[in-house]
Parts: sequence; structure tokens; C-alpha cells
Amino acid sequence: MVGRFHLPPADGKSRYRLQVRLSCGQPASGGVENVARLTYGSPVLPRNVKIIDQVRAEALHRGVPAADVERWLGLARPSALLTQGGDGPVVGVIRGPVMLPADAEDPEYPLIATIDCAALPADVTDLPLPSDGQLLLFGWPEESGWGEVRYVPADVAVEERAQYPPDFPPDDDEYAEVYYEIPQGDLHLTVDISLPYVKTVPGPPWSPPLPGDPPFEQMTEVWQAVLRKVPDGMFSAGGPTPLLLGGYGTDCNGFNPAWLGAHPSGRSGYDKSGGGGGGPDHGDWVVLAEFHGGRQGGASIHWVIQRADLKERRFDQARVLVYWNP
Repeated sequence: MVGRFHLPPADGKSRYRLQVRLSCGQPASGGVENVARLTYGSPVLPRNVKIIDQVRAEALHRGVPAADVERWLGLARPSALLTQGGDGPVVGVIRGPVMLPADAEDPEYPLIATIDCAALPADVTDLPLPSDGQLLLFGWPEESGWGEVRYVPADVAVEERAQYPPDFPPDDDEYAEVYYEIPQGDLHLTVDISLPYVKTVPGPPWSPPLPGDPPFEQMTEVWQAVLRKVPDGMFSAGGPTPLLLGGYGTDCNGFNPAWLGAHPSGRSGYDKSGGGGGGPDHGDWVVLAEFHGGRQGGASIHWVIQRADLKERRFDQARVLVYWNP
């Protein structure tokens, strides 16, 4: 059963679509002095310590109270930044061969990336990822696209499937353009750090608070400003196609991807005017992965899942958010 939901555009152009296959984290704590130890263990990576220091300095410069800054930085989570460049180890591939068990159904959407779980360091994210096997991320980076997640354990025999699903022919000009903008290539790992990265769309019920509220909007602006200057970061100038594993994800037209996974209708059930019930949180929904294609205007795919389903390898319970601002 597939459920389709439509969320209101924030700018009159951008649109989300959410796919649900079948009907169906906790942030680091303990204060900023423990961020690097809590999220990365030993040794501490100087790159990420430098980023945290830059965030702190910029926030204090903008007048954010020191206590709020430290509380915000205490939310830091580990994540993996995968790019088609850099000198990190190869842990996956963009648009590689589609390798699935013989009894598995053919995928409906093109393969975006294959992740070799065994190649990922155990503490590169705080997610309960498989320790081996292949994680396959399918999707299509435009407003009419959705996707899915497949996992193939290491001891399962596989066979190669057609690279292009019937509904996404490579000889069609429209689809060929998208394939061209997602070049094939190995994915190299950068051990990264993640902080909440989302603003809100004003007006209930479209304004779910984030951890660290009330200064989260100010701190989000600081986080964005710092990330844009990280040479090997998510938004480095001219950077190759990036894919994120874990962390908070990036701004999606004003929405938190994990929150959207928990509230696919776009309504939290929480309305200060008295309507609805329940809190505006996102439970244990987490961002499993996020892909940024080269589409004009920007495109992203978020694969989100509940932490419990991830731990039990119930990847058919994942939900996929697709955002494109043409």
C-alpha cells in the first residue's frame, strides 16, 4: 500500500511529496566540552573540533547568550559526508550496478547510491546501521519522484538487474538530463558533524520547535554560515554530488525531515489555539540518508526511518521525501 501526501509550498514554487512503503535519536548530551568525545570517541578529529569552535565564536559574535550556545552545541551528532572526491576511503558508489536477491521485486525507481556498510566506521553516525551488507537507496530528484530503501545482507546471493526502470528511460530527453546531472562515481567518506539545520515556516501548525528552542533559528543561521566556509564540507564551492548519512539533515524548504517523517500530513496535531492533541516532536524518526542532485534550482531526497525500524532492519517502513525547487 502506498500513501501519497502533499505538503503546502513555502514559497509558492517548492513542493514536497512523501512516499510511505506499507502502512505501516536521541541527540548527544552532556555539554559542548564533551561533544567531540561523545560523538566521535578517540581520537578526536581536528576538522570537527574546528567547526564547533567556529560555530561558537560566530554565535557569540552575533550576541547569542553563551548558555544557549553551549546547549545548542551539546546537540551535535556524528554523520558521514560522502562525496565523489576527496581522499577519504571509498564506502559506496553513485548509480552503480543494481544488485538484488533473485526473489526481490524489481525496483520502481532508479538506484541513486549503494553504501557498503562494512566500509563505514562503527561510530561514524549514531544510527544502528548494519555492520555489513549493502544499503541501496532508490529515488528520483524531482517533484514527481519518490523512492525506497533496500538492504541486502552480506551472505545473500545477488544478481544484477536492469539499471533503468521502465518508467525512467535513459533515451527520453527529460530523464536523460537528470541522469547526466547525477554522474556515476565512487563515494569517499568524510567523518562529519551535524547540528540542527532548519528554519520554520511561520504560523501553526507549520512551526514545530526543534531541540534547543528558543534560539534555534539564530543558531541555524550560524550553522549555515559556518558550513558554507568549510572547504571539504557539504556546501563547498563546486563540490561534487554529496550524500549524507545520519545527523539532522539539511534545511528542506523550512521543514525538519525527521519531523515530516513523523507527521506526513504536515500537521503535528499540536495547535496552541486549542485544536488537536499530542506534542510537536518527531519521536524516534531519524534521517537515514540525504542526497543532493545537480538539478537546476536544487534538488534533494531524504530517506527517513524510525530508529527502531532501522535497528530491526525493517527498511520497508522508511519514508522518502523529495524536494525540488525548479
